[in-house]
Amino acid sequence: MANTSARMLRLLSLLQTHRYWPGGELAERLEVSPRTLRRDVDRLRELGYPVDAARGVAGGYQLQAGAAVPPLLLDDEEAVAIAVGLRSAAAGAVAGFEETSVRALAKVIQLLPPRLRRRIDALQAVTAPGVFGGGPTLDAASLTTIAMACRGEERLRFDYTPREGETMRRHVEPHRLVSLGRRWYLVAWDLDRGDWRSFRVDRLTGPALTGARFRPRDLPGGDPVAWLRARLATIPNRYDVSVLIHAPAEVVRSFVGQWAAVEPLPDGSSRLRMSVDDLGWPVMLLGVLAAPFTVESPEELRDQLRTTGEALVRGAA
Repeated sequence: MANTSARMLRLLSLLQTHRYWPGGELAERLEVSPRTLRRDVDRLRELGYPVDAARGVAGGYQLQAGAAVPPLLLDDEEAVAIAVGLRSAAAGAVAGFEETSVRALAKVIQLLPPRLRRRIDALQAVTAPGVFGGGPTLDAASLTTIAMACRGEERLRFDYTPREGETMRRHVEPHRLVSLGRRWYLVAWDLDRGDWRSFRVDRLTGPALTGARFRPRDLPGGDPVAWLRARLATIPNRYDVSVLIHAPAEVVRSFVGQWAAVEPLPDGSSRLRMSVDDLGWPVMLLGVLAAPFTVESPEELRDQLRTTGEALVRGAA
C-alpha cells in the first residue's frame, strides 16, 4: 500500500475494532514491513490515538480509550445508526441532550455521501420516536439543515407562519438553535427587519441554504438561551399556571425537566410554574407525577383537571 495516508486510515480502521492485533498479522493486512508498521503506529500516537504495544514473538497492538476523543472512522452501517440515533435524541427522546445531539448531527451529516443521507431519510420516514409528553412535530431534515447553517455561518431562507398572521418568506443569518421545553427555536439576525428574532422551528418550513456566508454578529448579552428566555417572557401566553405540589422540588424536577419552573418551599413542598397555550400539558404532568397538589391558578386548569379525571374514572369503570 504505497499511499501513506491511505495506509494509516486503513490501520486506524482495523485498530478501532478494539481487538488485539498480532504485529505480523497487522503488517500482512497492510502489506508493509514490521518496521513501517511501527512508524505508522507512532504517527497515530502523535495524533492522539493511544495505541498499546506488546513486544516479543507474540507482540502486537491494540487501541485503548484515551483522555480525549480523536477522530473516528465509521463504516456505512455505523454512520447511519449514529445519525438516526442523534435525530431521535434531537427530537427529545433523551432529555437534556437535544442541543448537543443537533450539533453532533450537523457534523455527521456534512460528512456523509448522498447515498447514506437517502438511507437515513428513508429510515426516519418509517420510524417515530416515542418522546414523553409529545410536542410539536419536527421535520428532522429541516432541523439538520438549520443546524448546518448555524455551524457553517451560512445565510438561510425559509417560510415562517407566526402564531397570528400569514406565512412569509424570511431571510436570516442563523446564530443558534435553542431547545426550551418541548420546542426548538432558531435565534437569528433577520436581514429584512435588521434585528434579532426568534423562530419556532415547528412553524418554519422549507429551510434552504443560500451558499452566502456571513460574519457572525454579537448577540446582546452573549447567551442565546438567556436572550430567548427574556424574549419569550415578553410574549403573553394564554395561561399562567401555578400549582402547589406536596413533594420535594428535586422529585418534581425529575419529572418536568426544563418544561416548567420548580420553586422549592420551606416546608419541603414545591411550586410549579408554567406559561402555556394548552392546559393539556400541565394536566398530563400532574397526572404522571401522582403527588398531592393544589391548583393556585388559573381557574380553567381546575375545570380541565376535573373533566379529565371524570373521563379517566369512566374509562376505568
